[in-house]
Amino acid sequence: MLSVEEAREAILASIAVLPEAEVGLLDALGMTLAEDVVARHDIPPFDNSAMDGYALRAADIAGASPQRPVELAVLGDLPAGYAPEVAVERGQALRIMTGAPLPRGADAVVPVEATRSEGGLVHVMEEVARGTHVRRAGEDVRAGDTVMEAGRAVAAAELGMLASLGYAKVRCFRSAVAGIISTGDELVGVEEELPPGKIRDSNSYTLYGMVQEAGGVPLRLGTVRDDATLLERTILENLDRVDLFVTSGGVSVGDYDMVKDVLGKLGEMNFWKVAMRPGKPQAFGHIRGKPLFGLPGNPVSVMVSFEQFVRPALLKMMGRRDLFRPTVTAVLDAPLGRREGRTEFIRVIAEWREGRYHARPTGPQGSGILSSMVACSALAVLPEEVGRLEPGSEVTLQLLR
Repeated sequence: MLSVEEAREAILASIAVLPEAEVGLLDALGMTLAEDVVARHDIPPFDNSAMDGYALRAADIAGASPQRPVELAVLGDLPAGYAPEVAVERGQALRIMTGAPLPRGADAVVPVEATRSEGGLVHVMEEVARGTHVRRAGEDVRAGDTVMEAGRAVAAAELGMLASLGYAKVRCFRSAVAGIISTGDELVGVEEELPPGKIRDSNSYTLYGMVQEAGGVPLRLGTVRDDATLLERTILENLDRVDLFVTSGGVSVGDYDMVKDVLGKLGEMNFWKVAMRPGKPQAFGHIRGKPLFGLPGNPVSVMVSFEQFVRPALLKMMGRRDLFRPTVTAVLDAPLGRREGRTEFIRVIAEWREGRYHARPTGPQGSGILSSMVACSALAVLPEEVGRLEPGSEVTLQLLR
């Protein structure tokens, strides 16, 4: 059997990055930057007020207090979005709104709540230093700075930064379309009644969510019963619609697990038994250039296998550089009994407490217990050579949430 690392490395070595294209700003959300984003101008582009108040010279209000207010002449009002037409000189102030440009001569802003207005005068009851409540030009970003590098996913903050810099369009890698197929005579649809011996197809919905959460475009291609001809037809009919296939079920050694035979016939496949629990039976290969991941049928095995193999490959296809979940070291709060010989992924609840991560199992760890994935926030990764672990032992966690 291959180790998890060997299988992952072999998969990623065979994955090609999808083409890039120029897309509209809103369309870039969830995609991956294909080029560095360089600031075209300073942000903010000018010195401006961080408060509603009065722009003035700090030296003029030295020693000001409620008992000894300083009286200044008010030149007028300056709302945001307008350029000042006057300069502030000694003994003067300009009423200013948040975001409005700082007028010439002023070097500080005093908040409105520290003042009292009276006719054309303002009484300042608090001294401030030069630069107080002033946002300087370029204090966020300077023109020419590389603000975001290629390979970064565009989320809400990135979208706002691109808009601030005037990027109406941006070059991104295309999002990968994943064709999802569930196999098995035992499967029925979500809205169907459950006859004896049948179960509902949950895997295609789980995979749909995992693909979408990773930034891909999921495409459910239906449930295929244990019929090799029907499975072959489903794959061939959708080759031009997808960038990769993800199947669940039909990759172990059962008499009705026909997926291996069909995929071997259609493409260049490598069938592996990976030294992991859950998820030992795995299949991976290419059909006419399109990667295909054959995952086990048990729901937890599907999710764990997706995390270890499909998600990193999907991210690489879409140009991402950060392919893996964050990992941290945690201390166990409960014992973990396990068998050596395979890398084991234990569903755990991870909490930050007393200056470090703590982890405890969600409960029973069977590969069919989908509720364990609902409850967990991380996977504890136990290497092949590690046996039973007692409370207080350290483990590596893959953080999922």
